[in-house]
Formats: sequence, structure tokens, C-alpha cells
Amino acid sequence: PVLDTEDAWLSVEGPVSIVELALEQKHIHYPLVEHQFVLCTILYAIMRLSLKGVKPLSLFDSKGKNAFFKDLTSIQLLPSGDMDPNVLSIRQQFLLKVVSAAVQTLCSSQKDTEVSEEEYFPFEKGKNWPTLAADLAQYLQISEDLVRRHYVCELYSYGMDHLGEE
Repeated sequence: PVLDTEDAWLSVEGPVSIVELALEQKHIHYPLVEHQFVLCTILYAIMRLSLKGVKPLSLFDSKGKNAFFKDLTSIQLLPSGDMDPNVLSIRQQFLLKVVSAAVQTLCSSQKDTEVSEEEYFPFEKGKNWPTLAADLAQYLQISEDLVRRHYVCELYSYGMDHLGEE
């Protein structure tokens, strides 16, 4: 971009402006940032829903694991469309665990009349974990319908038929 400056600013001495520093930065490789975001979301879900026995790096193949430790400005080989069926199975199990834990947490908080969902998740107003799991399914190459069907089954199994019908 072209930056127009007034004549009065041309004679100013001192450190380089933030705008000039920003323009000198290397451009990031957006798919690599998106890959990091998926890992952060997975780690947050594991932490927030207290999922046990999940190894986050097992959800990625060797190319995906190697990409985590590279500079964000470098262009890396990211996982292609062909995935190992074992990795896909582990990803599917993880997403179903997220949905099950979210429904279980929702049901236990609604059975407690004193505790509302906003109080149980104070920093997550409007956070819908099953929807987040369905969105994450796109990145992890798992069928969204499978995640949504599991969500509906979980709602029915916990007696929340009115939500399952929706």
C-alpha cells in the first residue's frame, strides 16, 4: 500500500513508525495459521470439557505434526486430502467424545436449578460445543452429519427430547 504522509512528518527523527514496521513484516502462510488454530481449539476442548485419555497430536498425521513447529511465514506441506483411516477413526472418536461431554455438562448444569449455563461456563456465553465440534469436523475431514446425529442421540439419551427434535 502507498502511504501518504504530510510534509511536517518527513523531518521527524526517532524510531520507525509502527506502520512501517508492519509493512516490513513477512506475510504469514494462512493455512498454517489455520492449522495451528485447529490444534488450539482441540486443546481448549480437552481442557474445558475435562476429556481424559486424549492425545492431541495423535489427531494429526506426520506432515501435520511437523507443521506445528515451523515458522508461520514459511510455506509448509500440510496434510493432503488422503488421510490414514486410523487417524480419521481417532478424530471421529475425539469429536464424538466432545459432543458427549458437552451434552453431559449441559444436562448436569440444567439439573442443578441454582446453576445456570452462563454461570457454569462464565467466559463462554453462547458457546455451543456441539456446533463447534461440527465446525471442527470440516477441518478434520470427518462428516458433519455424523457429529450432528451423535448430538441428537445424546440429547435423546439424556431425556432432552425437546432439544433433540430441534
